[in-house]
Order: sequence, then structure tokens, then C-alpha cells
Amino acid sequence: MIAKHLITDGIMPLKTSDTGKTALSWMEEYKVSHLPIVNNQEFLGLISELDIYNLNNFDEPLGNHKLSLKHPYVFENQHIYDVLKLVNEQNLSLVPVLNGEGNYLGSINLQNLIKYFALSLSVDNPGGIVVLEMTYNDYSLTELAKIVEENDAKILSIFLLNHEDSTRLDVFLKINKVDISSILKTFERYNYFVKASFGEEDDNEDLRERYNSLMNYLNV
Repeated sequence: MIAKHLITDGIMPLKTSDTGKTALSWMEEYKVSHLPIVNNQEFLGLISELDIYNLNNFDEPLGNHKLSLKHPYVFENQHIYDVLKLVNEQNLSLVPVLNGEGNYLGSINLQNLIKYFALSLSVDNPGGIVVLEMTYNDYSLTELAKIVEENDAKILSIFLLNHEDSTRLDVFLKINKVDISSILKTFERYNYFVKASFGEEDDNEDLRERYNSLMNYLNV
């Protein structure tokens, strides 16, 4: 998936002649804290709420505002991972997309990013979830897939979460079976540390506790 395929419909860019008051009103309407400034398709920058409040003159044209963000955009053929990297690095609520000539094509909001990843991680597909903790050197997708497939199941999606200042990581597996009890036993037999699991065999209270523990760990 590349950036131009994720552009969100309905988000209008600002002009240099628009005021801070107009920008704040549009940000509230679009539920974002950033908006692009564009004149005749030329991308001039991305203004944030903080930029507007720092000037402290809401009637001042945006052309007179100092923009704090440096290169807050992606080009149309960049991968979605580049979009996510930019969002993370600059804490953006919206990412402008430019063509090769630097002209503005549109913007990607966080909702579109989340929607894409929900699809790519098979969130809507029924199945169980296993969270394994291991060192980076012990991680082998081939070995994990072999264990899952030994139990007549398939891995639908996988993602990794690195521990800060550590060589350890959490491996999240979405599996196409809701009853994952046999898979959990096999992982334990191979000396994998099962950090959390979610499946049909969990009662509601246990599932809630596991979910809350995982969300606390992820700081969500």
C-alpha cells in the first residue's frame, strides 16, 4: 500500500490568506490538530494548533505564521510504513501527500491509517491471539508458523513490539482458530514464554484481565 491510495476525501487545505481563526475552526471540524497550507496546488507547509496559539493573534493571515514542522509530508509513491514513521516522529494527526513536482495531492488522516492496518492485521477475521515474549535472536517466523501449522491452523497476521533498551520483543500472532488451547500447549512444550492469549476457552473475566494487562503494557 502506498501513500496516494490512503488519501482521505473531504479534507480541504488552507491558503496563506486564511486566518488562524479559520484554521482552528477547520481543525475542529476535521478532528485534527494540523492542516496543510496550499496555494495553487503548491504545498507551502503544515500548520499546527501550537503554531497558531504561539502567534496569539487569531486574525493574522497564515502566511505570517512561523511553521514549526520540518518536511512534514510524504510523496505519493512512498510506502505506508514511511507514513507511519513520519506520524510517529513528528506526532502528526494528518500527513500531506505530494507528487514528484511538490504539488499537493491530498492528506491522510489517522482514521484511514488505522482502518488499513485493521484490515491488514485480519482484525475482523475470527480467531485467537497469542502474545509471545522472546529475545530477538530466538525469533524465527518459520519456527512459529511450523508450530501453529502442526495444530491444523494458520497465522493470519503477525507484528513485533520491541522492548525499550532491551534485546527482547513481543510477538503478536493472529491465528485462524478461536480454540487455541492446543497451540498454547505446543508453544509451552517448545519452551516459548506465552505472555498473553485470547481465545474461546477464556471466560469473560479472565479475558478482561488479560486484555487490560496487555493494554497497560502497550500504554494504550
